[in-house]
Amino acid sequence: MFTELMDHTAQGFDVLGALVLVVGLVWSAVLAAGAWRRGGGRRAYQALRESFGGVLLLSLEVLVAADLIRTVAVAPTITNVAVLGLIVLIRTFLSFSLQIEIDGAPPWRRALTSGATVVARAARSSREGER
Repeated sequence: MFTELMDHTAQGFDVLGALVLVVGLVWSAVLAAGAWRRGGGRRAYQALRESFGGVLLLSLEVLVAADLIRTVAVAPTITNVAVLGLIVLIRTFLSFSLQIEIDGAPPWRRALTSGATVVARAARSSREGER
């Protein structure tokens, strides 16, 4: 019973991660379109890049949570833990690379931020032209 519940919970996190990507892509396109109208192509590109980069970071965080639940609560074998470690290592590298790409500097050179913080900052900067 518990294992089945945790498996469904992990599947829910997988679905949530996919929804974050789809909704985030649409939302990033809307932000970029608004920035295009207010400030031109360069501002639109920057808004799209920052907002979708943040969405990717947030989605990776949710998908790592799904993998953790699945491995720890559903099937905690040595093989699954090793696979989880590899997945987390790859996703950590991707998150690190995305953060550098978005910020233009390594994380230790600026305050640590989550994917949600990056998305919020992108939304704020795309609306600055409205004032």
